[in-house]
Amino acid sequence: MKPAVLLKKLLVGYMISDFRRRLIHFRGRRSRGNEPVIHYFHQVDDPYSLMASQKLEALRERYSVEIITHAVSLPAPEYQGDASRFRDWAIRDAQTVASFYGTTLPESFDDIEPEDAALTKKGDALREELGHYLSGTFYFEGEWYWGVDRLFHLENRLISIGFSNDPSSICVPRPEPESATGCNAGAITLEYFPSLRSPYTAISYARTMDLVERSGVTLKLRPVMPMMMRGIAAPRPKQFYIMTDANREAQYYRVPFGNIVDPFGEPVKAAFALLPYMQRIGCDIEFCGNYLNASWAEGIDVTIEKGLRLVVEESGGNWLDAMKAADDWEAVLEDNVQDMLDGGLWGVPSFRVTGGNRDDDFCCWGQDRLWRVETEISRRSK
Repeated sequence: MKPAVLLKKLLVGYMISDFRRRLIHFRGRRSRGNEPVIHYFHQVDDPYSLMASQKLEALRERYSVEIITHAVSLPAPEYQGDASRFRDWAIRDAQTVASFYGTTLPESFDDIEPEDAALTKKGDALREELGHYLSGTFYFEGEWYWGVDRLFHLENRLISIGFSNDPSSICVPRPEPESATGCNAGAITLEYFPSLRSPYTAISYARTMDLVERSGVTLKLRPVMPMMMRGIAAPRPKQFYIMTDANREAQYYRVPFGNIVDPFGEPVKAAFALLPYMQRIGCDIEFCGNYLNASWAEGIDVTIEKGLRLVVEESGGNWLDAMKAADDWEAVLEDNVQDMLDGGLWGVPSFRVTGGNRDDDFCCWGQDRLWRVETEISRRSK
């Protein structure tokens, strides 16, 4: 099955409303007379698991649910994205956010021995049966929550169904950024690596542009080829989780999302071929944003000429001029990908912050790290 067709089929699954899905699990639990249970999957040498485990006691005290911990092993290579970079990136990323969540990490992970395979076999099997692949994850009645970054979603759900003894607050909120508004951060450069076929890029693009405008940071837009079109594996459970999680995050940020026309393959290449022209006329930022909105939120068929032309013209371009000026784009995107990989990253959206009062680079990956990017810009501008 073609990836684009598979994605469309996966969308049918996540379009089931949260209310309906949760009602099914609620009725099932009640009919069996079971108490509510959260399953937590822990990997002893995983930095995200170490952060998440430090919140278990607080969660148990706050919510009238049972939390069962299962030992698991490292995700299979096909779920790691880039197995050669996966562990180093996880450690570095966790170290940059751990303190903001009130957690600590060991100075070195080299001395932490992985759990014996026999001890993780049962946990690995349950994780796979329930439909996930990562460690540091929480499962509750049909939904997955990865790490401390998603615990606020789980807590809000528990509050909504009356399982909290203090519904006025949550234990693990997502950190608020140190505001970069008005920083006049022109001496700081933000390199932004988006993809035109990325749900996480789609739900964060406007927020990133808002940060650029508010802070005055110098933006360097560096689009990259979609991961699956770069040969990075995305098995079905991973695709499904990404789509459901992106939908949940979009709802949280009140970003339009879900009316999707997947541009996988030649359609997205056709869009990239127009980027050099859109850059020359100074409309590449608008073009990327409008393309993402069209394909991920507005249901505009960007896989055909009519839809792509609409995006070009809405972005300030002339369709006939764009067709005549369609240029070689592969070398530019390859350079962007290579620089991203050199920063230890491979996914999108990725960010690199340089300049200001520091000489080193700050790199991170993920729309859920935008708060950390803003904090970095703010600190470098002081």
